Amino acid sequence: MSTDSTQKRPLGIVINPVSGRDARRLFARASPSTHESKRNQVERIIVGAAASGVERVLLVHDAFRIADSAVEALGVDIEIELKNLGARCNAADTVAAVEWMRDEDCGALAVLGGDGTSRIVARTWPDATLLPLSTGTNNVFPQMIEATVAGAAAGLIAAGTVTREEAARRAKVVRIEIEGEDADLALIDAVHMVDDSTGNLLPFSPERMRELVLSRALPDAVGMSPVGGLLHPCSAEDDFGVLVECAEPGQGKGRVLAPISPGLYRQVEIAGHRRLELGERVSLTGPGLIACDGDRERDLGQAGSASLRVERDGPFVVDEKRALTAAARRGSYLDRAHWHDHRDGTAFDCC
Repeated sequence: MSTDSTQKRPLGIVINPVSGRDARRLFARASPSTHESKRNQVERIIVGAAASGVERVLLVHDAFRIADSAVEALGVDIEIELKNLGARCNAADTVAAVEWMRDEDCGALAVLGGDGTSRIVARTWPDATLLPLSTGTNNVFPQMIEATVAGAAAGLIAAGTVTREEAARRAKVVRIEIEGEDADLALIDAVHMVDDSTGNLLPFSPERMRELVLSRALPDAVGMSPVGGLLHPCSAEDDFGVLVECAEPGQGKGRVLAPISPGLYRQVEIAGHRRLELGERVSLTGPGLIACDGDRERDLGQAGSASLRVERDGPFVVDEKRALTAAARRGSYLDRAHWHDHRDGTAFDCC
């Protein structure tokens, strides 16, 4: 993707309508992410993007009409393209949307979903520039920021006002090579589990966890990241990862109490933990499976092997503060007489 600061490009908005609504919420204490909340977030993203100079926004029709309802009465002058790609309510929808937005040369993507949604985006378009917003369950990669600000920040890059080099940085990822299979990645955590099954959506059972390879080990997160973060903190900015080796109950050197899901703490038996240098390989051998960012997808079988490493070659993630600071320093929001929001409040003036 070009980063020419003079060229305007579309902003793509990727919506996972089922994020934050799966069975994991029934077994922890997480609150659901409603369709109405996502609709409102999409509307605010578009308004923020329009204020930053974006002229065209791309969205995909979804089965719950989140995108459609978000653009019905926007009140700002911006071109909206809603494409019907055939909603299937699974990961293929995200893949199809990202492929289309890549082909349309979007300057940035705003992604509504959890770690798993952003992972699909990263696998589909490795060089994407994205600003992920959290609507999932155990979210570390997506950000908890106001959607208007997210739309403005991503919009500044799409509109060519701020360059990607100024406002985004490549994310760390866990690269996964499985013997005899296609390579894969995890954005935050890859967990070797035994006596589990692919497709299982229940919270992880600590006694089934063996190795955790973490690109971020955050003590203030929920999920697998704090298992490492409460032992050896590692942020998005740190140029290393963390390896945690787990043990069966009573077989470790100690236990860490970690929030493995919202409102759900569990004792995790620890055999060891250490810093992982970028590019340093960790070898795993079956039986078991590898769960990537919470999704149990890759089966190692009884004797399969895999090699995992942390690299800083993931997607470019927008830093909203850097983007808006750069725009402010060049006066991008001054003397914008042409800007008009038709929803100016007069319709609600009862006096």
